[in-house]
Amino acid sequence: MAFEKSEDKRRFQRIFYHAGAVLTGPDGPLACKIADLSLRGCLLRFDQAWTAGLGGDYTLSFELSDDAAIKMAVSATHAEEGQVGFKCEHIDIESISYLRRLVELNLGDSELLERDLAALGDFS
Repeated sequence: MAFEKSEDKRRFQRIFYHAGAVLTGPDGPLACKIADLSLRGCLLRFDQAWTAGLGGDYTLSFELSDDAAIKMAVSATHAEEGQVGFKCEHIDIESISYLRRLVELNLGDSELLERDLAALGDFS
């Protein structure tokens, strides 16, 4: 796994987090790699072209350690050249706690994290 700070100027700060994950959908599990993460979604890379279209109900799962894993319900928002952007539709309290800590550690700026958390309240 490698971590890098994203310089992307979006509403939610993204962190580069390169790790393997599993995306489970109507056709079963599909291995993928995380390109980046935010509190609102993620960008995933696939070995094969994405043919499932946009929208849909999927579950993204990945382990941070033997004791910590993140699981979130996501939907595809855009696809381009083996990369697919997903919006987080639902995340349980344990997973959001892990994700929050991961983002906080990689941003190195608690004010940016607090701004992201406040922005989450704007989405309903």
